[in-house]
Amino acid sequence: MARQKWLDDNARTTLIDDYASELGAFVDAMADGKVDAGEVAAQEQRVVDLMKTVEPRLDDAMHEQITKLLCEMSALSVMQTLHALYEARPKSKFQG
Repeated sequence: MARQKWLDDNARTTLIDDYASELGAFVDAMADGKVDAGEVAAQEQRVVDLMKTVEPRLDDAMHEQITKLLCEMSALSVMQTLHALYEARPKSKFQG
């Protein structure tokens, strides 16, 4: 597989979400419009398996940088999800 760029041509936004949306397991999980506990567990296992493969190959300095990168990516993902939920909420108050 050819190396995939992590950033757009202007280095202003990540391309990782674009790549993630093309993953077969992601597409399958999203197909029915809901994500069940089994799909989450399977995704976590894929992440764990990749970590087990990659982590031993990293020297200490690179391990520190990749750990920071993974934490920042995780924080970004949670923040984007919460922002999208906030923006999708009804804008008017219930007048019951």
